[in-house]
Amino acid sequence: MLAWHGGLAWALIAVNAGAGAWALGAHRWLALRGWPLWSAIVVGQLLAIVQAITGSVLIARDERQPEELHALYGFSAVVAVGILCSYRSSSFMRGKEYVLYGLGSLFIMGLGLRELVLS
Repeated sequence: MLAWHGGLAWALIAVNAGAGAWALGAHRWLALRGWPLWSAIVVGQLLAIVQAITGSVLIARDERQPEELHALYGFSAVVAVGILCSYRSSSFMRGKEYVLYGLGSLFIMGLGLRELVLS
């Protein structure tokens, strides 16, 4: 499961990097918008949640101690997903959803990179 957790970390970084750049491009160019973009964003967010779950299972099952701040960054990604979802329907974000999810996905990617640096 430890190898799975490491592989998921790279998937989280790659998917969120791609989705973030894509969403920022979609804010500018209408042709980039559509369900494939939103599917990529959802996959990136689900990876953050699955990553936190696998990390929690590793800690509980193997009685591991994560590196300093590792769990904080992991669960911060889950919190970021919740914040993104809550702001999406906010009236002051109308017309800026692509910027919100673009920057949010890049933030989650950054948290994933930071987690790997700590490990």
